[in-house]
Amino acid sequence: MNIEIKQVAVDDILGIRHQVLWPDKSPDFVKVPEDDQATHFGLYLEGRLASVISLFPNSKSIRFRKFATLSEFQNKGLGSKLLTHVIDHARNQQYEKIWCDARSSAMNFYEKFGFEKFSEPFFKEEVEYFKISKRL
Repeated sequence: MNIEIKQVAVDDILGIRHQVLWPDKSPDFVKVPEDDQATHFGLYLEGRLASVISLFPNSKSIRFRKFATLSEFQNKGLGSKLLTHVIDHARNQQYEKIWCDARSSAMNFYEKFGFEKFSEPFFKEEVEYFKISKRL
C-alpha cells in the first residue's frame, strides 16, 4: 500500500469534507472562516486523496477540524495514520495540547489516541459532539 501524507491547499479538501461530514448541506457549509490561515493535510492512497484534516493554531494549543475519510477508505487504518501524523506535527511544533469538537459516534476512535472529554455533550445541527483534548 503506497501512502503519502502531505500538506495540501484548502480547495483540494473541500470536496471530501462535504461528501463525508455534511453531504446534505451546501458545499459552503463545510468551509471554516479561518481556513486561509490553517494548515491542511491530506492522506493519499495510491495517489488518490482519501483522508483530510485541518489544523488551526491558537497560542500553546492547536485545534483540528473537518477530519474526514472517504467511506470506501474507512476502517482501513488510514484515519489513524493521518491523526498520528497530525499529533506528531503538533508535538514537533511545540504545542502543549491538541483538541477538537468530536462527534459522539467517534469517541471510541479518539480515546485510543489518549483524547479525553472536557465538555458536556452539545449539538451542531442534529449531531452530538464533545470537546476533547490530548496533552502533548
